[in-house]
Formats: sequence, C-alpha cells, structure tokens
Amino acid sequence: MITYCRRCVMPSTKPDLRIEDDGVCSACHNFERRTSVDWDARRQEFLDVVERYRSKDGSSWDCIVPVSGGKDSTAQVLKVLSLGLNPLCVTSTTCDLSDIGRRNIENIKQLGVDYVEVTGNPRVRRTLNRIGLEEVGDISWPEHASIFTIPVRAAVEYRVPLIVWGENPQNEYGGPAAASENHVLDRRWLEEFGGLLGLRVSDMAGRHGLRQRDLILYTYPSDERLREVGVTGVFLGHFFPWDGFTNVLVAQGHGFETYHKTVEGSVVNYENLDNHQTGIHDYFKFLKFGFGRATDIACLHLRRGRLTREEALDLVKLHDGKFPWEYLGKPLADILEPLDMSVAQFAKICDQFTNKRLFVTEGGQLVRDRHGNLTKVNDDNV
Repeated sequence: MITYCRRCVMPSTKPDLRIEDDGVCSACHNFERRTSVDWDARRQEFLDVVERYRSKDGSSWDCIVPVSGGKDSTAQVLKVLSLGLNPLCVTSTTCDLSDIGRRNIENIKQLGVDYVEVTGNPRVRRTLNRIGLEEVGDISWPEHASIFTIPVRAAVEYRVPLIVWGENPQNEYGGPAAASENHVLDRRWLEEFGGLLGLRVSDMAGRHGLRQRDLILYTYPSDERLREVGVTGVFLGHFFPWDGFTNVLVAQGHGFETYHKTVEGSVVNYENLDNHQTGIHDYFKFLKFGFGRATDIACLHLRRGRLTREEALDLVKLHDGKFPWEYLGKPLADILEPLDMSVAQFAKICDQFTNKRLFVTEGGQLVRDRHGNLTKVNDDNV
C-alpha cells in the first residue's frame, strides 16, 4: 500500500521524500519554513554575491543564466535584468523541441539579452534517448545531463564564473536536509540529484557506437578547469520566494506563450511546453513511483492555498498516469519514430519498469483499461 502525506497528495514512494511522524511530508515542512525566512536579508545576500562576480569594466557578462524558454527561465531573466545584471543566456536545445517551445525561446531573446543556444549532434542524442529509455526508464536522460553540463561548459569557455539557476528542486519538492538547504550547484549535486539515475556519461563511451568525442556536451568540465575560472552556481529560489504560478504571470506579461489547453498528464497549460518527449518521461515516473506531473503541480498549488486537498485529489485522479498516446498534440508513434521504436516495443519497456506492487494485477499481470491505463492499488490517497 502507498502512504500519502496527509496535507498534500504526494506519496511516500517519491525518491528522497520523507513523511514525518506527524504524517506531513518533508516538502510541505520545507515550504512551511519559508515563513521564517528573512527575504530582505536573502535579497541582500544575493546582491552581495553578484557584486563579487559582476564585470567591473563591462568587458564580459556578469553571469550566465541557463534558460529553456519556459515560464521559470523567462522569469529568471527578468529578475536578473531588474537587478541591473548583464546576463549571457544559455540554452541546451531539448530533445524534441515543440513549436511553442521555439517561440518561447525566441521571446526570451527579445527581452534584451545576449543569447547562446547549443544543439548537440541529433544522431547521438537519439541514441542516448533510446539508451536512457531502455536501461533506466528515462527517455529524457540526455536532456537531464546537458541542461546542467552545457551552461557549466559555457561558463568555463566564456570565463564567466557565476551561474544563476532557478529553483532548488530538492527544496521545492523535498529531499535530504543537506541538499534542501544547499544553494550552490557543484559536480556532487549533479551526480546525486541531476537526474542521471545512476547512468554516468562515462558509461556510454564504447557502447552503441558512441565515442568519447560524441559525449563532450554531456560531460562536466574537469575540476582543474572549474577551479581555474572559479565557476560557482547559485539558486535564485534560495534568495527570492519561488512560485511557478507567479513566474508564469510575470512571464506572460512579457510575451511568454501558454498552451491552448491543459497539457497532457498535467493540470495546467503553462508547464513543460518545449519537449514532445516530456509525456513519456512523466509517465515512467508514474510507473515507477505511482505519481506523475499532475501530482507535482497540484501539490505546489495546494501548499500555497490555491487548492483544497479534495480538489487536488480530484485533479490527480483525472489527469495523472494516463498512457502517453500524445503530448502537445504530437502522436506517440511520431515521438518514437526517431528512436526507431514502435508503440508495441515501447509498451513492453513500460511493463519492464512498472512497479507491480503499486498497481492492480490479475495473475501477476498488470490490468489496463481500454485506453491502456493502469489503476493504483490504493487510489483514494489516504
């Protein structure tokens, strides 16, 4: 049976989440502690940090801001601009970029920033997508690696030591205490929390025709080069109250475009709009842990008082864990085609990564409805 937080709708099966003796999860407790934060002092702390790294003569950028074009990175750019910083925005192009994702990337450029977009070899990317899906159940593995490595490599190559990231996900969504209080991103953070799922980039060379030269963009710079430039990273969400819904309102006011309907597997129309593969990634999270994107977002709104627990539960039941027949309107078969994979092959991989203890079975076989959807063993979330 799955145990749930009695305050939000997050299950105990979430990796690194703890449900405390009071029945409340660590993510909810982390959010509670925000009320005791002196945000004015945190803001000044951030200003002190950036002043140490600011280009004194204007010959270089003050910081690097990793951006995807989404609501949060749009808000990040607007925040650093409002504080008088001159950022270099860096994008690691996503695996299967959507049209709306492209438009939102172009919108960030129009905010008045210098911008670099790095796109890896698509043949290598497709190979990594398939390896990630088949071996660790994550089609987005190369994206999770490159969104951290490419901005760091840019910091080294352009000799801009300060990287301003967005939220610290271990604080927003719960995690080990040391990580949830951490606002500096280093190699250890990448390896532990960067979504690599134990599959190291160094494991790839020599397999599936991949060479070390094919993996440069997915590889962290050496410690020697990091020390030479003095690369460090800070999470903006440590210094300023972080709220995705506030970010989308700010971003919309500056040209950010939302989807025309609720995104598949979600409960909103403004999140994860850039990558057609995201639906597959979120579905595998549901198969492994019994919750998906709808749970994540519902919990964020629930903690901020925008939903009751009953309303959040209804939304989760309606949207979470549906078989990803399409995402952002693109059919599953078309999403899988570049990987040379059929829907039937994909379904077999789904079964391999499904935690059968979390779902209804008959005779050891998973029970699916006519749409291919599973049923959790205790879906009442109590």
